[in-house]
Amino acid sequence: MKSIDIKRMVLAALFVAIGFLLPFLTGQIQQIGNMLSPMHIPVLLCGFVCGPFWGLLVGAVTPLLRSLTLGMPPLMPVAAAMAFEMAAYGLAAGLLYRALPRKTISVYIALVAAMLIGRVVWGVAMYALTGGAFSMQAFLAGAFINAWPGIILHILLIPAIVIALERAKLIPLKG
Repeated sequence: MKSIDIKRMVLAALFVAIGFLLPFLTGQIQQIGNMLSPMHIPVLLCGFVCGPFWGLLVGAVTPLLRSLTLGMPPLMPVAAAMAFEMAAYGLAAGLLYRALPRKTISVYIALVAAMLIGRVVWGVAMYALTGGAFSMQAFLAGAFINAWPGIILHILLIPAIVIALERAKLIPLKG
């Protein structure tokens, strides 16, 4: 393995750990966690920092690991659907960030697009995992209406971190 691959692997493991721990900030109160989506932050950051492969992997593993070890979120259908959603977040953030020009606005475009893609994937996964019992109203409520505080938090926090990492030359320009 190249040294950069080992670095990305270590960073990805740290992002999993952060994703495992951040929900404790909401006091394990499910309603607050659903609104702020703290587990999404390290997955999106991983896509930006480590690339699409590691973003996808961290996104898929984090909710399942947390569910299997702590029981939160519940494995079926919540953590399973979140695994698909967050894998899509990490993959899309990494791909779009690398495809778009290195401009501040591109970070926002990649983030918002990744968030939209991930939420659609979550809706499809919930629909499939519930045998079609997941309605459009439940999708809109879960993905947007009840999640607006987290959406705003992510739009404020994640680009600021990514831009700071860019300026410090801690995000590779290629790969």
